[in-house]
Amino acid sequence: MLRILLVKTSSLGDVVHNFPVVSDIRRHFPDAAIDWVVEEAYVALVRLHPAVRHVIPVAMRRWRRHLLAVNTWKDVAGFRRLSRAEQYDLIIDTQGLVKSALIAHAAHGRRHGFDAASAREPIAARFYDVTHHVPKNLHAVLRNRQLVSAVLGYRLDGETDYGLAHAVRSQSGRRYCVVLHGTSRADKLWPEDAWIELAQALEARGFDCVLPWGDDSERARSERIAAQLKSPRVPERLTLDAMAALLSSSAAVVGVDTGLTHLAAALGVPVVAIYAATTPALTGVFGAPRSRNLGDAGSAPSNAEVMDALSELQVI
Repeated sequence: MLRILLVKTSSLGDVVHNFPVVSDIRRHFPDAAIDWVVEEAYVALVRLHPAVRHVIPVAMRRWRRHLLAVNTWKDVAGFRRLSRAEQYDLIIDTQGLVKSALIAHAAHGRRHGFDAASAREPIAARFYDVTHHVPKNLHAVLRNRQLVSAVLGYRLDGETDYGLAHAVRSQSGRRYCVVLHGTSRADKLWPEDAWIELAQALEARGFDCVLPWGDDSERARSERIAAQLKSPRVPERLTLDAMAALLSSSAAVVGVDTGLTHLAAALGVPVVAIYAATTPALTGVFGAPRSRNLGDAGSAPSNAEVMDALSELQVI
């Protein structure tokens, strides 16, 4: 049995973009044991893929905030014991950062990663036993898949498969659309009045609008948008697995450039992704036939374009 450890710790969108790697490995090596090191916040998400055997949590973000705390060093020691508990045939770092390379170095096995010209942080290549060149101008999903196909020696073919189709839940009751207006960067936002116009148009077509949030500023925006609607829903703050359930049962998702938008597409939900500050060619929703990327860096789409995309996806 081939034992493989994947290292892709964060962020949410990056983790989602790594799911097709697991599906590729399972297709070419049906008996492989696939483990994955990921940030503790995304453990429940990684467990959604049925081909992942063990999820090994790491807490780099929390450890950095509390570097001198006794519990931090206990957690670090626990991670080292867990990551070194098994001898892996292959350890593959698809993240290409110094932190992920160090995590890969902590495990037992032959370590593979991007070469210095391919890695996001070139110095990371020094920590691998074997490096591979993958062009930087490819979409993140393709970069992950090409790296792992080079490591395992198979031809990259077939459709992009996120492996999460089983997670889609059947719809019940009144149909709803999820509006993902929040993102970590202000320049990625879509105007609030555009969200109100969109949500009102969706209500006019018989959809309820659900407006989840992740922090206080996003909650305030959700409530301001909701105040202009007839039957909105602003839920309490959701855990990641609860969010996945909400997305998977929706009629459609409209979202800005954020990890949750990528997750919705991976779940097979009709998705319209709005880009205002980044280019979808490298990090847009990818390989999901029921999705559309709109806009580009410096050029956000109009409401009419979003509605047209929802029509093309046969949502409205």
